[in-house]
Amino acid sequence: MEQTVAIILGGGRGTRLYPLTKQRSKPAVPFGGMYRLIDIPVSNCLNSGIDRIFVITQFNSASLNRHIALTYMFDTFREGFVTILAAEQTPDNADWYQGTADAVRKNLRHIRPTGAEDILILSGDHIYRMDYRVMLAMHRQQRADVTIAALPIHEKDINRFGVLHTKPDGRVIDFQEKPTSTDKIRGWDFPTGLFGDRNAIGRGPFYLGSMGIYLIRHSALADILQADTGADFGAHVIPRAIERTRVFVFPFTGYWEDIGTIKTYYESNLALAGESPRFDVFDPQMKLYTRPRFLPGARLGNAHIRKSLVCAGVRAGDFNVDHSIVGTRTIIQSGVTIEDSYIAGADYFESPDTLEANRAENRVDIGIGGDTLIRRAIIDKNARIGYGVRVDPGSGCPNMDGEGYAVRDGIVIVEKDATIPDGSVIPERR
Repeated sequence: MEQTVAIILGGGRGTRLYPLTKQRSKPAVPFGGMYRLIDIPVSNCLNSGIDRIFVITQFNSASLNRHIALTYMFDTFREGFVTILAAEQTPDNADWYQGTADAVRKNLRHIRPTGAEDILILSGDHIYRMDYRVMLAMHRQQRADVTIAALPIHEKDINRFGVLHTKPDGRVIDFQEKPTSTDKIRGWDFPTGLFGDRNAIGRGPFYLGSMGIYLIRHSALADILQADTGADFGAHVIPRAIERTRVFVFPFTGYWEDIGTIKTYYESNLALAGESPRFDVFDPQMKLYTRPRFLPGARLGNAHIRKSLVCAGVRAGDFNVDHSIVGTRTIIQSGVTIEDSYIAGADYFESPDTLEANRAENRVDIGIGGDTLIRRAIIDKNARIGYGVRVDPGSGCPNMDGEGYAVRDGIVIVEKDATIPDGSVIPERR
């Protein structure tokens, strides 16, 4: 994979993941108790032998920059790198990125000197595992200019995907970006032959959905990214590429999820605590890398834990946790109950002097105070939750924004660095 360079797109403002993206970009959002979303595509690259990686960012990139700098450091005798390419003004480009394709177009000057034969373009907010070497082998065997990873999607999901129409050999002949009805893709038969065993896919009707993973021959990249092409890969570049170049599909049947909403983020995290998660962080063949923190093991009191993940550095008294994730450095006082929740943890431990100052200034400590109930919630990093707090959206709770928290899709999100005073009931009943 020495002739391949990866580009990971950091995404836009991430409004659908707000307030998790209030202080950070989407790829920097915590995942699995100890990771960031960016760790997933970077780990896929490293596990596939790709160690030259650019990460393109624009919004709230400080947290992501810090994580990349502290995590992905290669030795002196290796040419690998993970480098942030932030939006910048140049004599040729004085404005912000206008879309995914525009972001790559404006960074071609950084890509050309690598001498790469193929460019792998990825998203920074998808959950999946893939060995890109298999995709690259098919790409070169087909003598493709562009290869698009795709998976079977049900008819009800077509408005979430770019839908591909192919010949039996996998060559793409048409494309519709997020069609609102099947009228626009009528007659686009699912290419069963590309996926082998149809029984492994399930019951349809199915179409072929783009995963937003593109492998593009370097020699074709500049042509399909001409300034008049448009700003977005799905809406503009792929249709042009189909007209002018050889575009093929790479069939994928593994687990894949687009973390585009609070609901999918919440469900994808809690799925890790299941008995047989489809995305397994314990997979020894496809390791998930992140920043080493050198933390001690969790120290727990009389704890009752069921179907949960408890990460390193947790310190807890007597508490109950059910179907939840408790992230690194979480401090839990006695009498706490956590159900169906994701606790992101903390970036640091408060020192004894700081804890003493908290007492003097009547400030809540970082962590979860005693006799607190947390149910169906996401508690972001460094949150300070007082004693006797109740965080529970109940049933039928509408979306709302409160002081230090929000409710989305029936899930309470306590913001990063927020303080929830003693005795609070979240969300507030109005």
